[in-house]
Amino acid sequence: MDTDGTHETRPPHSGHIPRPAAPPPPGLPPRPSHAPAAGPTLGDWLRFPRSSDGPGVWTYGHVPRAAEEPEETPTRQLVSGALISLLAGLLLWSLLWNGYLGGFWLWPLYMFTPDSWAGTLPSVVASYIWYAVVAAILVIGFGRLGRWPELGRRVLRSRAARPLHSAGQARPEPGGPDDPARWPQLRAAGLAEAADRLEGEAGGGRMSDVDYARIRRAWESVRVDPTRMRAFADAVRDKGAGACAHPSGARDLPVRAARHDLLARQVLLGTVEDGVRNPYSRRGTSLALDPDVLGTSLLAVGPSGTGKTRRLVRPVVESLALQALAGQAAVVAVGAAGAQLGPDAAYDVVVRVGDPASVYDLDLYGGATDPDEAATLLAEGFVGDVPGIDVRRAATALAQLLGPFRAAYGRFPAVPELRELLDQVPDAFAALRRDLARAGAAEHAMLRELDARTRQHGAHGDPGPALADRVALLDRPAFAGFFDTTGQGRPFSLRALEHPIRVRVDLPERGHADASRMLARLLLAQFNAAAAGRGDRSLFAFLAFDDASHTLTPETVRGVQRLRSAHAGVLLTLRTLDDVPEALRTPLLGAVGCRMAFSGVTTWDGKRFAEAWGTEWVEARDVTHRTVFADQPLTRLMHSFRKLVTGKAVTTDAVTVRQVERERWSASDLAHAVPPGHAVLSLTSVRGERAAPLLVRLAGTA
Repeated sequence: MDTDGTHETRPPHSGHIPRPAAPPPPGLPPRPSHAPAAGPTLGDWLRFPRSSDGPGVWTYGHVPRAAEEPEETPTRQLVSGALISLLAGLLLWSLLWNGYLGGFWLWPLYMFTPDSWAGTLPSVVASYIWYAVVAAILVIGFGRLGRWPELGRRVLRSRAARPLHSAGQARPEPGGPDDPARWPQLRAAGLAEAADRLEGEAGGGRMSDVDYARIRRAWESVRVDPTRMRAFADAVRDKGAGACAHPSGARDLPVRAARHDLLARQVLLGTVEDGVRNPYSRRGTSLALDPDVLGTSLLAVGPSGTGKTRRLVRPVVESLALQALAGQAAVVAVGAAGAQLGPDAAYDVVVRVGDPASVYDLDLYGGATDPDEAATLLAEGFVGDVPGIDVRRAATALAQLLGPFRAAYGRFPAVPELRELLDQVPDAFAALRRDLARAGAAEHAMLRELDARTRQHGAHGDPGPALADRVALLDRPAFAGFFDTTGQGRPFSLRALEHPIRVRVDLPERGHADASRMLARLLLAQFNAAAAGRGDRSLFAFLAFDDASHTLTPETVRGVQRLRSAHAGVLLTLRTLDDVPEALRTPLLGAVGCRMAFSGVTTWDGKRFAEAWGTEWVEARDVTHRTVFADQPLTRLMHSFRKLVTGKAVTTDAVTVRQVERERWSASDLAHAVPPGHAVLSLTSVRGERAAPLLVRLAGTA
């Protein structure tokens, strides 16, 4: 078991060889006599059919369903109708056989048999043939009347699980020309030797799903740039399944807490409830997330204890970490120290802000080299949430200090130096002016920037004091060794998103809550800028917040909306929408394409989700009961007897059917009708496909 409480699971085709187990200690039950059943091999996994009929569908073995639920007669009604028709058929046959209805049904027999056959064997045979014909006519007639065939299909219907693939989906034959395990794309390009090597690795159990996805990704880059073909072929020939490895050398995660399909780049999230609240075509199907829907960003809201981390954030981050090992994605996970986001070995970079044992530091300026860009990012992170502070003026104030400092020292100021400059400490300003003067006349413009900052300091509306107060949150003894700009540390910058990297940032939420929120805002602003500014957008960039409370600002919300065109996305989790400023709640729900409400949300939060999901036309049936008053004495007597027996007056029902517009999910339903371990989730793909709000039973629940 891993340190975070999750059991270690490996794909059955990962090539992992278990170590011999030690004998059980005294007092424990004996070891099982046989190994557990193995899963599919890599070849079977590759050949298994995949299909999708909408966003969020787990494509592995998916069988599309009809769009509308077929009208089906209740089984009880079918049984009663079949019994009545059977009894009626037996009664008619008895009346015919015993002659109560005369002998008219025997006339065809008499007409087509000669008189000379009377009392002979042919006459007996012809009679029984005719009896069988009449009996068959009765069975067919009363069978159709009683709907026996439909009842037979209903009763004899297989109760086994439905087939994992439909008959129309052809599975490639093992060893055939279309078998993906034989790498037909490499053979078509003339790399038969490399294909044979990879086929042998897969057949020998030395290739995992991550290896296959990584090498396939490398081959796609070769198709884009054919000059890499020789290097690709040499790497496959020399290293086999270990070719084109991730820079870390890792070929799998140390632990998997969710089920993944790397061929479709999906992670299984749960199962759509088989109930009337969900569309018929999605009932009972498995729901998964992939970059196609995560590229529109996801907002999840639910109180503490509903499983946002374990059932949503951890599986999504784990899926993208596997894709990073396959060279397909770059992922950054941000959470409080101690959040269950996976072991350290599952990441390339782990930044523990405030922990002296942390190997990596955090670049406060996000890798920016332009003072204006760095000032804009800092202003957004520092005072973007402060009411009444103009972020643009704050960015200008910071740029008036960052520009001269970089011109004088070739770097940006560290936290204590930036605080002194914002506080207008005379010695710090004098030293900066002196060093700028030594730089020569070319730095005259920077001296003017300093003069402007001096004039504006203390004026009405000056953001300097607010910035100094926020910088003071980072100028604490706990952060003394962090945010270094002198080049002595190992700072991590979000400029690394152009590489398939796995990063986890642990924020000191417990002891420094305000500083953690400020750093979270800064990371979101830096991610928006870095993802949009990438030169190579082939990698899917993703940022996951385990808790995005007090993290969003108007500019970052607008930046989230622009991420889908940059092949990037974010995952934001909140305990309640009250953790977002009132003015940003509606824009936030509009900026993300995927919205998720866990069980236990308040009606106030549910109202926002209900407004975002809108309404739909439904069929409403109104039933009116009207008492029947009889005029005839016999009828009144029968009605009186019926009322005496049943205790209810005789009534008739009037049914009115009409189309009405109703909310897909009301605020009350979201607050009270979502069971524990469930969530209501709507999805939008980057192509514009939409999935209506679905009630989902999350994985790991009973």
